Amino acid sequence: MLKWLWLSALVAALDLTTKAVASHYLVLYQPVPVFPGFNWTLAHNSGAAFSFLASESGWQRWFFSVIALVVSIGITIWITRLKSTETWLAVALALVLGGAIGNLWDRVTLGYVVDFIDVYYQQSHWPAFNIADSAICVGAVLLIIDSFRGERDDAKDGGVKKTKTKNGV
Repeated sequence: MLKWLWLSALVAALDLTTKAVASHYLVLYQPVPVFPGFNWTLAHNSGAAFSFLASESGWQRWFFSVIALVVSIGITIWITRLKSTETWLAVALALVLGGAIGNLWDRVTLGYVVDFIDVYYQQSHWPAFNIADSAICVGAVLLIIDSFRGERDDAKDGGVKKTKTKNGV
């Protein structure tokens, strides 16, 4: 199922390209309204999701980089072990991998992750995010859905996994 790594590469490329465009055209923390509930707002996140540990002294850069690298290696190994019928799972993992690589690149090269998508309602803003974060979230949702699909498939088989033997029975 390594054929799905193109999706990871596409996500990482789109993520890095949009971050470069945002960094070039936007001013840090200055919102550019697009329509009600949506702004472009350049932000630098030295922490993790929701700026977790962002105010630390800098050790978190390497901590989150190592986690992203280990997770990326683990996902790549997982993808190599998938059956050809596990397309849904392969897509989910490829999305998470592409997002992890995009954010890892930022952490290693810049020391922070570039965020630029600002969604809000009235005065309440969701933390700024990027294409990598979106891909990770979509991939995570697909993983959850796939876990239920697997349970449904097992239930159809009466909870017994069917395997073929040498003679095909």
